[in-house]
Amino acid sequence: MTRLQADADPARWVAVTGSLGLRGRRHRRVAIRMLLGQGSRMMGGQGRGSGVLAWTISQAAPLMLRRADGRVLVWVWKDDPELMVVAAQVQVITPQLRAARAMRPMEYDDTEAFQGAYLGMGERLVLDRPSTPGAPPMAEYTWDTGAHFVTVTAVSGDAQRFGTAIGAVDELARTLRVVDDLRATEATGVLRLGPA
Repeated sequence: MTRLQADADPARWVAVTGSLGLRGRRHRRVAIRMLLGQGSRMMGGQGRGSGVLAWTISQAAPLMLRRADGRVLVWVWKDDPELMVVAAQVQVITPQLRAARAMRPMEYDDTEAFQGAYLGMGERLVLDRPSTPGAPPMAEYTWDTGAHFVTVTAVSGDAQRFGTAIGAVDELARTLRVVDDLRATEATGVLRLGPA
C-alpha cells in the first residue's frame, strides 16, 4: 500500500496524524475551529467556527486519519495552531482526477517549480491574496509521480502572518516521500522499502 512519510520539525509542528487521546488535543481543536471559521467566512458567515463542532471533529479526526492509513498526514503550527494547518495527501491518478485539476480556476495556473528532496521536481502555488472574497491565504505543493498525485496544502488563519510561516512549510514539504509495501512471494509478511 502506498503511504506518505515526512520529517516534520517537532519544534515547529504538532502532528495531528496519530495523536490519539490527550496528545495534541488542544492543537487539533484550535486548528479545526480555525478551518471551520474560514469556511464560514467564505460562505458569508461571521467567520467564527462553532466550539462544540470543532471539539467533536477534533475527537474524531485522529481515528479518521488512522483509517486513511498513511495516505493523509496533517500538522498544525506548534506555537499558534490558528496560524497554519498543513495536510499532505497521496491519491491514485484517475482520468476524473486529472480532469478536475485541469478545470480549476485560472489562479491555479500561477505555479512555480519546487524541488523536493525525495519526490523530485514538483510545483508550488502560493495564494497569499486569493481572488475569492473571504478565502484564506494558502499554499499548495504538487508532485505527479505518474501513478499518484502527492499534494501538500497549507491553510493559514492569519493573512498578516502567512508569509512568516511559509518557509517552514517549504521545509516540511521537501521532506515528504512516498513509501510502498511490497509482498515478497518467497517470504511471508511485508517487506518495507525506504525511499530510493
